[in-house]
Amino acid sequence: MSVDPSNSQQPQNSLSTRQPGMLSLNQEPTPPKHPKLVLVLAIIAAIFFLVGIGGWKAMQISQAIAMGKSFKMPPDAITSLKVSKETVAPVLETVGSLSSPQGVMLSADLPGIVTAISFESGSRATNGQLLVQLDTRQEEAQLRTAKAKLDLARQNLDRAKDLSAKRVIAQSAYDETKSQYDAAVASVDETQAMIDRKTIRAPFEGFIGIRQINAGQYVKSGDPIVQLESLDPIYVNFALPQQNLAKLRVGQAVQLKADGIPDKVFKGSINAINSAVDTTTRNIQVQATIPNPDHVLRSGMFAGVQVVLPSRESVVMVPATAVQFAPYGDSVFVIKTLKDPQGKEFLGVQEVVVTLGKTRGDQIEIVKGLNQGDEIATSGIFKLHEGGAVKVENSVQPGNNPAPKPTDS
Repeated sequence: MSVDPSNSQQPQNSLSTRQPGMLSLNQEPTPPKHPKLVLVLAIIAAIFFLVGIGGWKAMQISQAIAMGKSFKMPPDAITSLKVSKETVAPVLETVGSLSSPQGVMLSADLPGIVTAISFESGSRATNGQLLVQLDTRQEEAQLRTAKAKLDLARQNLDRAKDLSAKRVIAQSAYDETKSQYDAAVASVDETQAMIDRKTIRAPFEGFIGIRQINAGQYVKSGDPIVQLESLDPIYVNFALPQQNLAKLRVGQAVQLKADGIPDKVFKGSINAINSAVDTTTRNIQVQATIPNPDHVLRSGMFAGVQVVLPSRESVVMVPATAVQFAPYGDSVFVIKTLKDPQGKEFLGVQEVVVTLGKTRGDQIEIVKGLNQGDEIATSGIFKLHEGGAVKVENSVQPGNNPAPKPTDS
């Protein structure tokens, strides 16, 4: 039986069967008919998106700018003071050192052993008071011998004087007897002087320091024993530049403040001005006398000195906290009524450059830049700027004392 190839039936693969609207596995997808149109639409969509975002941000920025223009900083709280002139006595300020009018370290004149100490450390001594006694037993024995020879020489002299008056003995014999008597007197004086040199007494009234010896100690010639100082009155020695020499005179008032005694101002007067100017420093040395009845000032202390000048000046003094110090110039802030850009008045400050003078306690002198009646900011100036608004709160004021005490700080 023959088979017709044309009539033979081939098995059909279900996967290769085509159905309307379906792609075969072996068939590639058909590309879009208009690719350029799709790209243009995407670009347009992106542009619209960016424009929308930009417009939204621009609106936000414009709103922020408008808010910034309308925003006003709150006024800064400060304290204030109206400037006024006051009359003060000008002073020359310097530092000095205290010294005793009479001060000495007592020492041993001759060597010897200390047999008695007649003072207590830190006590007060009167003029001529016995302080220390060295061993003088040998000198006292020599003194008794010298006195015995003196008695014999005096008797011989009396006899020789009587015989010489009767012209019984020659004048030369009388002269020899007189010479022996004078030698005996000198021997007594010499021995007594040695005893006195081993008896240390206070040469003047003053305060005794801390003793440097003990009983029974052997001291050599020149060994220190104790310091003796006269404290009332007391001297203060200081130096001033030579350009101030014409302003100084003997009897001029002086004020003194010593470290460790902050609550008291000591007053005195100049008692001496040196006759020459120091060629190295070009300063003139000055000495003043300060009454010290309480003996609180001691020799060697450091002190601040003010020489009060006779002339008086009218100056402007402000608290040092009101001054803004800067390398390009010192300044203060003057409180005035200002106007904003809209013409509305407000209380503000203007920075004014000033020239400073001397300081006095919490105060500083304004030589130039301020007028009497100006109102200035005295605290909080670190946060101020030209034209800034301020609010005055004077319930608490900064220090403004020309002579402050440590308790004021």
